[in-house]
Amino acid sequence: VMPTGSGKSAIYQIAGALTPGPTVVVSPLIALQQDQIEAITEDEGLGGASPLNSSMGKQAREAALAAYAEGDLEFLLLAPEQFANEATMAALRAAPPTLLVVDEAHCISEWGHDFRPDYLRLGAVVEALGHPRVLALTATAAPPVRREIVDRLGLRDVRIVVRGFDRPNICLAVERFEEESEKRQALIERVVAAPKPGIVYAATRRRAEELAAALVERDLAALPYHAGMPIKARERTHDAFRANEAEVIVATTAFGMAIDKPNVRFVFHLDVSDAVDSYYQEIGRAGRDGDPAEAVLFFREQDLDLRRFFAASGRIDQEQMEGVADAVHEAAGPIAVEALAAGSELSENKVALALSRLEEVGAVELLPSGDVVPDGKAPAKLARAVAEATETQENLRRFARSRVEMIRGYADTTDCRREYLLTYFGEAFSPPCGRCDNCDRGSSVAEDADRYPYQLNGRVEHKLWGEGLVLRYEGENVVVLFESVGYRTLGLAIVAEEGLLAAAG
Repeated sequence: VMPTGSGKSAIYQIAGALTPGPTVVVSPLIALQQDQIEAITEDEGLGGASPLNSSMGKQAREAALAAYAEGDLEFLLLAPEQFANEATMAALRAAPPTLLVVDEAHCISEWGHDFRPDYLRLGAVVEALGHPRVLALTATAAPPVRREIVDRLGLRDVRIVVRGFDRPNICLAVERFEEESEKRQALIERVVAAPKPGIVYAATRRRAEELAAALVERDLAALPYHAGMPIKARERTHDAFRANEAEVIVATTAFGMAIDKPNVRFVFHLDVSDAVDSYYQEIGRAGRDGDPAEAVLFFREQDLDLRRFFAASGRIDQEQMEGVADAVHEAAGPIAVEALAAGSELSENKVALALSRLEEVGAVELLPSGDVVPDGKAPAKLARAVAEATETQENLRRFARSRVEMIRGYADTTDCRREYLLTYFGEAFSPPCGRCDNCDRGSSVAEDADRYPYQLNGRVEHKLWGEGLVLRYEGENVVVLFESVGYRTLGLAIVAEEGLLAAAG
């Protein structure tokens, strides 16, 4: 776990070059793969590199796999859905990698901010390839995300290395508004005045396109960037931004991780992110060259309504969980997610979530292809497993709702914003930072940790919610991350009066 722009790609490139045998790199987006391949090919000592993705024709794919089989490639970069291709898995089994790299590893975690169901198959892929050494890399992984990465990848003899989250060259600020039109206009004026280049994040594709058009009307070279665009159009936009032909990219919050440019001077958010995890990943696009940059959230309280709606949606009740489990156990053989969704009233995403829960409790097994098979549980044991999986899913929904409240807390806090972000990820920090709006106006003060009853980053036990991790103090409140219900802000007076928390042994 290292901050954005601090050299995680170099870690796997050096490890791959020093490890005999090929290296397979799992990377979620084609643009990310291309950036990494360009960096590898610039250094002749690293060996050959090739992508394997959906934009390649049949001949190009066959050529890449042939070069891999012949030992001409040191690095093969692909998205996780490529493991569903039989020819790909056959080539990898015939010449197993000695190092499997999972880039953007937070994508495997439903506790993280950019969960992708295709990442769930990676644990099975690791086993199918003889469990090579695995290197998982991410810039944003709060404690529960780190635990899930380890569990889902089936890591053995694991070593977790956290090199800090702080990006001191990024100045942090929040601007609050009552009206959407006022907020939008203020952001436009700020973009016009700001040093370029920069990135603006919006919640939807439509808002990204509308804002890009509004910036063009102000004589700025601005382009939208989102997953709804054709691949070639996205590539042209990405190339234009990297070549300084575009001053501003307006990206959706769900797609902005593909943007990699060292001299981004600002990251502005028209819409609030769904969690602190997402927000920190997105502002990490700024200032990768180490020079000063700024990250500003343009915020309305009403903006959280959509985030709360999505956090509360996606519920899978016990009957639906039973239906998915029964369908897997009644199938004649391995069954695909698409087939399970077609035979039910659930979306493919909900089926994937149900399968994730059922795999955790040992009711089903996900194959490298993405298909699912039962584990052979007896009906009575299956019923208990389904009940357990349903409860786990409900805990995840509560966790998602708590994350929305934490991003609201970031917008509302009058304390040091850098401290708020870093303690969220379990990193201690003593304010003031001198690089956020609250510290600049003098509203942030250093807390006296000795006067508080629980140690920061210490573990505590709650009567109902079980174990938790003490993240931060906010005046007379304490923020604790509970494994069962997520982030909770508790009043210290009530905690003491009711005896709600005790230091965990």
